[in-house]
Amino acid sequence: MPSYTAPTKDMDFILHNVLKVSEQDTPGYADLDRDFTSAILEEAGKLASEVLAPLNSVGDTEGCVLENGVVRTPTGFKDAFEQVKAGGWTGIDLPEEYGGQNMPYIMYTAVGETSSAANQAFTMYQGLTHGAASAILAHGSEEQKTTYLPKMTSCEWTGTMNLTEPHCGTDLGLMRTKAVPQDDGSYKISGQKIFISAGEHDMADNIIHLVLAKIPGGPEGIKGVSLFIVPKFMVNEDGSLGARNGASCGKIEEKMGIHGNSTCVMNYDEATGYLLGEEHKGMRAMFTMMNEARIGVGMQGLAQAEVAYQNALEYAKDRLQGRAVTGDENPDGPADPLIVHPDIRRNLLDQKSFVEGGRAFLLWGSQMIDQSHRGGDEAAEGLVSLLTPIIKGFLTDEGYDMTVQAQQVYGGHGYIEEWGMSQFTRDARIAMIYEGANGVQALDLVGRKLAQDGGKHVMAFFDMVKSFIKENEGNEALKADFLDPLKEASKHLQAAGMFFMQNGMKNPNAALAGSYDFMHLFGHVCLGLMWAQMGKAAMEAVESGEGDTAFYKTKIATGRYYMKRRLPATSMHLTRIESGADTVMELEAEAF
Repeated sequence: MPSYTAPTKDMDFILHNVLKVSEQDTPGYADLDRDFTSAILEEAGKLASEVLAPLNSVGDTEGCVLENGVVRTPTGFKDAFEQVKAGGWTGIDLPEEYGGQNMPYIMYTAVGETSSAANQAFTMYQGLTHGAASAILAHGSEEQKTTYLPKMTSCEWTGTMNLTEPHCGTDLGLMRTKAVPQDDGSYKISGQKIFISAGEHDMADNIIHLVLAKIPGGPEGIKGVSLFIVPKFMVNEDGSLGARNGASCGKIEEKMGIHGNSTCVMNYDEATGYLLGEEHKGMRAMFTMMNEARIGVGMQGLAQAEVAYQNALEYAKDRLQGRAVTGDENPDGPADPLIVHPDIRRNLLDQKSFVEGGRAFLLWGSQMIDQSHRGGDEAAEGLVSLLTPIIKGFLTDEGYDMTVQAQQVYGGHGYIEEWGMSQFTRDARIAMIYEGANGVQALDLVGRKLAQDGGKHVMAFFDMVKSFIKENEGNEALKADFLDPLKEASKHLQAAGMFFMQNGMKNPNAALAGSYDFMHLFGHVCLGLMWAQMGKAAMEAVESGEGDTAFYKTKIATGRYYMKRRLPATSMHLTRIESGADTVMELEAEAF
């Protein structure tokens, strides 16, 4: 059975050597000294490896079962959920007034990676609750916050988000679920939602559904959508639970992966709901949840790549197969371990360099969310808005590819279920689809985010890259191995943006046909920037002679690999973008 160990040392390096969190002026960051963050991450890692990881294959094998309207979760999930709740992990960054610990979001992200890597399906129950709580926190009335947030923070009650319907996914303006106003200020919600993760289960006393619906007589399309709080059980004035609401699970979807999470068809039969936020402004409220979820899904892609890599590395060191072409590496054995072979090393370094670069990217994005939410930094808010589709799309695309690479290290055993590698691949696959399929993320990036606020956020990113390169050009080792490749990749990104500007208005397809390549080009540049910063931090640590020198030298070598072997993909993506839309759009539909 696969195992998992939280990469706490790498997280520590990124938080303190690269991002220097305790030195920032963001409220709450002064408390994030190395001892404090290490203690949090060590405990989170212990819970992940000892409690959650052993249940990962259980959830995959057993799945969830719907019986008489109630969903039974896999063996051990309820006990594990109680341990997670008892440790206060579900509300780590939520406000203290509602029972949370009020830590910065960056700590929620780091802890979330460990639990998601250990058991993605399980972690989704509290992850969706956190997103629903965030939406209520941002848009709810004081009464709604007081009623729901304390129990949701502790996960005594869990939460969901209900968007998709059988006939509409991304195009939410087509939805048919309706909300009829009642004399007491409530609404009667009727309709069906599909693909509702954690929509029904046996691990919480109540489930608080956030449901998008249209109020009759409202504007057409997406402008007529409102958001409603629809509890599974009605909540009495004293906080106790009342009658069952008209919300029920009609079916559990049979899925490729994340079997331990109940993905439900939810039926609303004149269920009582309460408006969250303003009428016809439901998408604004839902995007509070969706944007957080997109960061979280990017984390899922990274997390599955991490746990798959850990197991592939162990296998490559233990499995004896063939001999090194340069001479026996294991002369006393019948063969050498797989890791002596250059192609296996290429495979493993693809994984390692992505995971470590992606982790830095994810934590940097979380830091910007803290700067925005806690510090009121509008520039940080704009930049993370620009980067969110890249965090979601690039990290999940690459994360899935890395789980496949990890599977490949195992050869035939990677295709056999008992070895566990296929679960990582199957679980990672959904991350490319939900919370906005990655093609939609690419369209959002090129069609909306690049031009947002006059393009000042993408220009700020370019300035950030240029400034880092200019400030460190005197470091010859950093320049040759990190800065020069980053400069070249950044030029490719700017050239792609210029192509869109010159061609997008007269031929929008020219921009949209290149959007997916642009998302990946941008993602590689982001990881290139992260590796340049990590390379600098590791070199400084080696020069100081303090800490684990071997760790820092390994970091430098891994970064050098990314810059030389992975970052040049930006040239390929630029060539594709500049080819325009003609080859993409040439065929008539009938010719396919």
